[in-house]
This record gives sequence, C-alpha cells and structure tokens, in this order.
Amino acid sequence: MNILVTNDDGIDSAGIFALAQALAKVGSVTVVAPDRQQSAVGHALTVSDPLRATKVRREGGVFGYAINGTPADCVKLAVCSLLSEPPDLLVSGINHGSNTSKNILYSGTVSAASEGMMMGVPSMAVSLDSLDHRADAKPAAEYAALIASRFHSFSIPKDTILNVNVPNIPLEEIKGIRVTSQGTSGWEDAYERRKDPMGREYFWLSGQYNSIDNGLDTDEGAMKAGYVSVTPVRYRLTNDEMLSPLEALHTLRLG
Repeated sequence: MNILVTNDDGIDSAGIFALAQALAKVGSVTVVAPDRQQSAVGHALTVSDPLRATKVRREGGVFGYAINGTPADCVKLAVCSLLSEPPDLLVSGINHGSNTSKNILYSGTVSAASEGMMMGVPSMAVSLDSLDHRADAKPAAEYAALIASRFHSFSIPKDTILNVNVPNIPLEEIKGIRVTSQGTSGWEDAYERRKDPMGREYFWLSGQYNSIDNGLDTDEGAMKAGYVSVTPVRYRLTNDEMLSPLEALHTLRLG
C-alpha cells in the first residue's frame, strides 16, 4: 500500500515523524507536509503565491517534501504533481491537540484528509489529545497504523473520512477503540487586549474550552474515557429537512 502522510503542525513535528515510522510497517510512505506550523487554517488554499517543494532530510535520509503552503496545498500538490500515481491511502497527523466536536471545522489536519477524500483518495486524520509537542506520539502512531492496515476492509464511502482522536496516556492504558459521533463541545471565544512595545494595541485570541460531551458514543467523551475515538465524517452540508419548508421561496420574485 502506498501511503501519503501530511499534517498541519509542519514537517519538523514529532507527531508526523512517529506516524511515518509506524506506517512504514504497513506500506510505502511518502511525506508531503507544510514547512511551518499551519494549525487552524482549515481548508485554505494558496492561490496567489508560488508553491515550492523542498526535500527534507531527517535521521540520515530523505524524509519527505516541505511545502510553503497549507495542508490542503500539500495534498493537492502531492497527488497532482509530486507522486507518480495517486496513493492508496492518505493519513494526516499526528496532530498535537485533539480535533473533536466543533474543532473539526477549523482543523488543518482534518481538512487535509478531506482534501484527499475530494480527490478520490481514501483518507483519515489522526490527533493526540495534548498540545505539548514533547508528548509521546508513539501510541497514537501505533493505533493509526493498526486502523490504516484495515482501512480498506471497512467499505468506507468515497465521501467519508475517518477522524481519529487518541488520549494522551501510555499505550497499555488505552482501553481500545470506540466508533463515535461528532460531539458538540466547543470554545467560548475571547480576545485579550494587549500593547506592543511601541504602545500600539493588538488582540490575542484566547478563551475557554467547554467540554460537555461525556458519552462513549461521542468523540470527546470516548477520548476522555481513555478510548481511541474513530468518527466517520463527511462534508455534505445540505439540511435536507429544510428543502420542503423553503419551497415557499419559489413563489417570490422581485419586479
């Protein structure tokens, strides 16, 4: 199996290195990732600047390509230009910080996987529940490799990715895997007013995360309980229940 690996934390992150090493036991790995931190960029694309692919060496050999763009850029460029043929699987991660509940919408990690899905590549995103870049990503990498090795046996629809979130605990303490739904937890946003050294005002995003999902059937709840959460996610946004009530708009016309 040919596996494309990307992320949003950048090609130098510990998470992507652990992931690439674990997936090498499953297939042939190619790494194409941003050359810098790109967290929370969502599904952004670079449209007015040139993209450059630079080979990166790590641990004595060529590790992959660093791209001066977003996670979605990396996937597009890899599939369209850098790879000789489309990969059999795309794995995005391992992100430092969970991507559950409403955070899915902002995540560059999840957006890279969704870009792969839209390009016809079976895809999954993997995140570790710790913002500390020194956290041990190996347990998450091992579970990612386990799921990747069985990915094609699940008959996942072409419009769906798997969003995997792993608790930040030792491998032997992880209770197993739970298949979950997206939760509803989210941030209560705030902006701190600050002054730069010249006395000019600026704002810094802060806030408090409200974790309200506790059931094992939700991504947040299962992860907090010590399980690896696996959520099938798709991006068809139409609210079908509103199609009929809104048909009254058919009678409206200006002029």
